[in-house]
Amino acid sequence: MSGYLNPGLPAPVAARDGLDTAYWEGTRRHELWVQKCDDCGTHQWGPEWMCHNCRSFEVGWAQVAAEGVIYSWERPHHPVHPALAGQGPYLVVLVELPHADNLRMVGNLLGDPLQEVQIGAAVEVVYEDHPADPDRGISEPYTLVQWQVV
Repeated sequence: MSGYLNPGLPAPVAARDGLDTAYWEGTRRHELWVQKCDDCGTHQWGPEWMCHNCRSFEVGWAQVAAEGVIYSWERPHHPVHPALAGQGPYLVVLVELPHADNLRMVGNLLGDPLQEVQIGAAVEVVYEDHPADPDRGISEPYTLVQWQVV
C-alpha cells in the first residue's frame, strides 16, 4: 500500500463516542471539517464536547478551507512504531489555518523528506484515500489528511 500508513499500523477510525465522526466523514468527501462554537463562533481542534473559548456546550462543525501555513515542523529520523522501521526520516508539520481562527493541526508534509521547510510556507491538504482491507482488520475505507507545499 502506498502512502504514510504502513501495514501494521492501526487504521484511524472515528472515536466510539462519536465526537470526531464529522471530521472523518468529511475526509471521505475530501472536505476539511473542524468544530465551531454555535454561541461564540470560535473554531477549534481537536474535537471536544465544549468550546475552548466560551465553555459553551453548543459546539457544531464547519467546513473550512483546506489550506494553511506551516507554523512549526520537525523531521523525525527514528521510528515511533515498529511498522515504521526503515521509513525515516519523514516530515511532521504544525499547520495554522488562517480561515479558521488560526487553529493548528498536526500532519505529515508530503514530498522529499529532506526538503527545506520554511516556517510560514503555504500548504494545502492532500486527501489520501485507503480502501477497506478485511485481511488487516480494516472494515471501512478511510481518508487521511496530508499536507503539501503550494
